[in-house]
Amino acid sequence: MKCSVYIAASLDGFIAKTDGSVDWLHTTGKPEADLGEHADMGFGDYMASIDCMIMGRKCMQSIAAMELTAEQWPYGDTRIIVLSNTLTSAPDSLKDKVEMYSGDLKDLITQLDKDGHKHAYVDGGNTIQAFINLQLIDEMTITQLPILIGEGIPLFAKTNQDIKLEHAQATAFANDFVQVKYSLNYS
Repeated sequence: MKCSVYIAASLDGFIAKTDGSVDWLHTTGKPEADLGEHADMGFGDYMASIDCMIMGRKCMQSIAAMELTAEQWPYGDTRIIVLSNTLTSAPDSLKDKVEMYSGDLKDLITQLDKDGHKHAYVDGGNTIQAFINLQLIDEMTITQLPILIGEGIPLFAKTNQDIKLEHAQATAFANDFVQVKYSLNYS
């Protein structure tokens, strides 16, 4: 089963401020730029390529705090598994949208594969790091935003080994965002 990452980060490598806020995502670069046919910077195509999503508890809580309407919900009817060792149920606003999981990540991937899933979207800083250290991430698409926030929650932390990033593809958008896509080679 393929596992991939699609995430935005500041140029200095943070996915959120220290308090978890991501308000800077919407004010960075040139918000008024006309992106034309690239308005969503590939997110729609990416979502069409996945059939399930795995996110961390903090990621879920950030999404719950946004209080998105049904029209704003970006994940459609995608199956979403939330990893948590502390919560056994989702917030009321997400109860019908996510399922909770506590356990071995490789067992989760094995079960999702048995359930017929082919491609998982992995989201959340700690979750991404855990999947990388278990050599479960196959591809990463990182949209670098033209801002330095100085400190915050890093996209990457300590890895168990050096990991080669290969098959680079890069796209620069009119809003000054740069999106890079890599395959991961753990050997």
